Order: sequence, then C-alpha cells, then structure tokens
Amino acid sequence: MKRAAFLAGAVVALAGARAANPPRPYLADVPKAELIRILPPPPARGSAEDVADRRIFRETRTLAGGARWRLATRDVTDDRFTTFACAMGMTLDRQTAPALARMFDRMGGVDLVGSVKSAYQRRRPYLDAPGPICEPRTAHLAANGDFPSGHAATGWSTALVLAELIPERATAILRRGRIYGESRFLCGSHSRSAVEAGYMSGATMVALLHASPDFGTDMLAARRELESLRSRAQAPGAARCGPEEGEALPWTAPRRGNKHR
Repeated sequence: MKRAAFLAGAVVALAGARAANPPRPYLADVPKAELIRILPPPPARGSAEDVADRRIFRETRTLAGGARWRLATRDVTDDRFTTFACAMGMTLDRQTAPALARMFDRMGGVDLVGSVKSAYQRRRPYLDAPGPICEPRTAHLAANGDFPSGHAATGWSTALVLAELIPERATAILRRGRIYGESRFLCGSHSRSAVEAGYMSGATMVALLHASPDFGTDMLAARRELESLRSRAQAPGAARCGPEEGEALPWTAPRRGNKHR
C-alpha cells in the first residue's frame, strides 16, 4: 500500500513538473516566418468572398441538432489523440504514446496564428448574425479573432505530420484533417475563409518544423513507437468512427463558381 501510494505521488509530481516546465517548442529554434505576409488578407467587408462567408454561416445554421452538427461539436476539442483516433486506427493517449505526446507538445508554443488574429481582429460570424453555434459563446471566443482558424491550423498541421508517421493511413488521416477544419465553419465559430487560411497556416507550420533538428529526432522516435503500437493498440469503436467515415454531410460548402447543391 505504501509503495503504491509512493508511486502514485511520484506520477502526480512528475506530471506537475512537466506542466511547470513544458518542453521547448520546435519553432522557438527555427528562423521565423511572417505568416501575415504568407496568408492572403481576410475578405474585405462587402466583397464577394465576405458575402459568401456570411451566406454560408446562415445556411449552415440549419445543421443544428443533426449528425454533422454533433461531429462539429465533438471537433471543438483540440486533443489530437481524440481527433485522429479513427484515422490512425488506434486509440492512444499520453501514457500509451509518450513520444507522440511529446511531439504534439512541442509542435505548439510559438503562436504564429495568434499574431495574425490580433493584427486583423476580424469578427467571428456569429457576432453579426443570429443563429446557434456548436460551442459556448464565451468572452474569450468572441475576443479571439476569426481569421485564421487556429483549430484548422492545428488539425491540418497534425494531419500532415501523422501522414508522414503512418503513411499507410495517410488518406484517412489527411481526410480527417480536412473534415476537422470544416467543422469550424459548420459549427459557426469561424468563417469559411478563416478555415481555408487555417489550412495554409498549418502547412506553413509543418514546413518550419522540418527546419528543427529536434523535430527530425522526435519524428524518428514517434515513428518507431507507432510501429510497435500498431499491432496491440485498441482500435476505436464503430460508434465513434461511423460519423467520420460517412462525413454525415447533408450540406457541403460549394466551391467558388459552383452552385450550391
């Protein structure tokens, strides 16, 4: 009993130490890129793109309560293990995949997206039009600009990295990264143009990650870890993966120049 209590205390202490001393972000040690000069600016008020963003917000409010809305609600999480479990074909967490967890921790920390949000301060679509959104309307959400979508950037950067780590699952992983981003404008938390900018932001982040020697080292460790887990990790259940497999999309954002279907 004493040994068990000691071990439990040690685990808690270790977790506390990690929280107090997070690992150094990869992007802290690579040449900085000016994301605001890489991305196109957000649509100007009254432009065709801005009108399309607002129309898409209105049309997608009809999804509330449906299957795709429930998936968008679930996608509010930024937990990469949860988001990509079905695409990876493995249910993992920080304890079962510590090398991958370390990578996820170090992929963040240098807020390229936040600086662009602050510069533009574009209002989120739900602030200017009635209708439900799939997450709480907190003061933090309202104050955190629309453009670009941080969730979409995180999801797409994670998808690109996981596709490298598990190439035989690349199609499912990249598809999931795209769907995860789309959940943000279907939810109503972001405009569609902000999600598209989020994808570009995520790709930019991954290009910069490859300039970090530590990233290459950690990629190798994570790849070996995932190879060892593949045959013994628990597969996610059909109840969870079904909505992602079918996408449950009664409404799909029209491509520019195409009619809404």
